[in-house]
Amino acid sequence: MEQAPNMRRYKGKVVCITGSSRGIGKRLALRFAVEGADVVVHYFRSAEEAREVASEVKGMGREALLARANLSKEEQVVGLFEKIQDNFGRLDVFVHNAASGRNRPAMEVDAKGWDWTVNVNARAFLLGAQHAASLMPEEGGAILALSSFGSERVFHNYASVGSTKAAIESLVRYFAVELADRKINANAISAGAIATDAQKHFPGIEEAWAEVERKIPYSRMLEADDVANLALFLCSKEAEMIRGQTIRIDGGLTLPIP
Repeated sequence: MEQAPNMRRYKGKVVCITGSSRGIGKRLALRFAVEGADVVVHYFRSAEEAREVASEVKGMGREALLARANLSKEEQVVGLFEKIQDNFGRLDVFVHNAASGRNRPAMEVDAKGWDWTVNVNARAFLLGAQHAASLMPEEGGAILALSSFGSERVFHNYASVGSTKAAIESLVRYFAVELADRKINANAISAGAIATDAQKHFPGIEEAWAEVERKIPYSRMLEADDVANLALFLCSKEAEMIRGQTIRIDGGLTLPIP
């Protein structure tokens, strides 16, 4: 997590990252803090982990706001941004990283599981981006969503999550156009296989990782810091002409023809 002393692209900025108590979200929170940002550490169930992330952010001399919210509840999404407004009065970057889903084949996804997945993933991004944009200053801001290859490819037990990721990528394009006159950018990152706690819920994941390691052209697997590097760029002024795009990062895994 070392960074050059002059890399302070986010000094004085406020960044909100949903699901930032662990995994990729945690790494994003810490990397934005390294570059000078005050961070909203959002969580739902992982309170202890979220406090640890907030403590690390504060240890860098930045402000950290702990914010608990069940993103499947509209009123709690609204409450999250009200808390940001009360504490900071603004928001410069909104990263929708939190995700959940019913891990079943498409023919076995029930209505309750579908609604939960849509609400936490796609609807929370829709509402979150709307409220985030309302807090962004005149000089603009950035909206970023974390997606996955399941938005366009078929993976076992991934029907509900993959469908919502496709919806998120579509929303990114609409936000990029509709918010352009307010200098607010919107993009998505479609990340390849990264070992996180969330992946443990998928049956047969060990075999899947072994297959990925066998097929990836590059010399190592994708890491959370790789995603953070791309996120820090896409949310910066340097990427202002990259708008409404879903950027794939996978070490070349999807390039070879099977």
